[in-house]
Amino acid sequence: MAVRVFVLFTLGYFLSYFYRSANAVLAKDLSQELGLGPAELGLMTSLFYLAFAAAQLPLGSLLDRFGPRVVTPSLLLLAALGSLVFGLAQGFGTLALGRALIGVGMAAALMGALKAFSLWFPKSYATVSTLLVGLGATGGLMAATPLALLKEAVGWRGVFLFGGLVVALVALAIYLGVRNAPPGVAWPRSGEGGGLWEVLRNGRLLRVAFLALAFAGSFLALQTLWAGAYAYHLGLRALEVGNLLFLYSGMAVFGFLVSGYLADRLGTARVLLFASLLFALGLLLLLLRVLAPAYALMGFFGAFNILTLTQARELVAGHLVGRGTTLVNLFGIGGTFLLQWGVGGVVAALGYQAAFLGLLGLLLLAVVLYLPLLRK
Repeated sequence: MAVRVFVLFTLGYFLSYFYRSANAVLAKDLSQELGLGPAELGLMTSLFYLAFAAAQLPLGSLLDRFGPRVVTPSLLLLAALGSLVFGLAQGFGTLALGRALIGVGMAAALMGALKAFSLWFPKSYATVSTLLVGLGATGGLMAATPLALLKEAVGWRGVFLFGGLVVALVALAIYLGVRNAPPGVAWPRSGEGGGLWEVLRNGRLLRVAFLALAFAGSFLALQTLWAGAYAYHLGLRALEVGNLLFLYSGMAVFGFLVSGYLADRLGTARVLLFASLLFALGLLLLLLRVLAPAYALMGFFGAFNILTLTQARELVAGHLVGRGTTLVNLFGIGGTFLLQWGVGGVVAALGYQAAFLGLLGLLLLAVVLYLPLLRK
């Protein structure tokens, strides 16, 4: 049963990662067919993250109360509907609605898995959780060169219409194939803690949350739109852009897979700080247009942002794991919305260099605020 729980939740997260990343390859097609400018493209794509973020705090309470077996597949069905709406869209409004529905629907893919894993794999939580994310992040690989080839064969609309069916099938498999907790393990009930208010008063957790905003937000804003759009801006062809995004996402898979192992042995805070600084180095190389090393560095070390969720679990009581992790994820995904949209606005007004310099400055500020967590 434990293996089945791991595999099915990994499938759900794979789909979440694919959908969040797909627009980077499809940016040119969407712009040309539907007449979207950089600001509209950034806003529409970022609606995934706005909707995703808006769902996080109520999602945490729902997961703590009802568990992921019901909550995760229920929301995935909304994502399936959103995929169909997106694939049939004829204008910006319908496209935006589909993207937002996908965002709400995918909101529980990772959080539900982490809630389940806190009970199914308590002794190896960091390692198993980052293994989930590493394998699930291959959805980003599928949304690079393979998606570019698939799009040429069936069109971008065909990708989303068929994808809606796949999401619905995975939702059904999770509902039928998993349990909230292992046999004999009681479901955690709220104790004397103050619930969400207790989580919001946790100053150390809020420092982690702000790092998630800058670190995860920059990593995902680039991976799922602007790394591809920037490469197109520099004159690269679709397959060349797909290859760069494949490098970014491929290195991210390796980063996810090793981040938990390193955190379990060297300490989460230390590893997070080191990775944040090396991601900043990747941003600097991007500013200098040293593309392949920049994409490799940002992909590999950017993946370590997942440790903000691991650290959230370390900073809250057991019955608050859902709310603590979703709070941090709210900042990370909300940051992705703000940064993805904001980069579009800055690019339209001042160009890519100014936009990427802004991301670098925000990340360095978050690192400075995070430093007290190095002290236990």
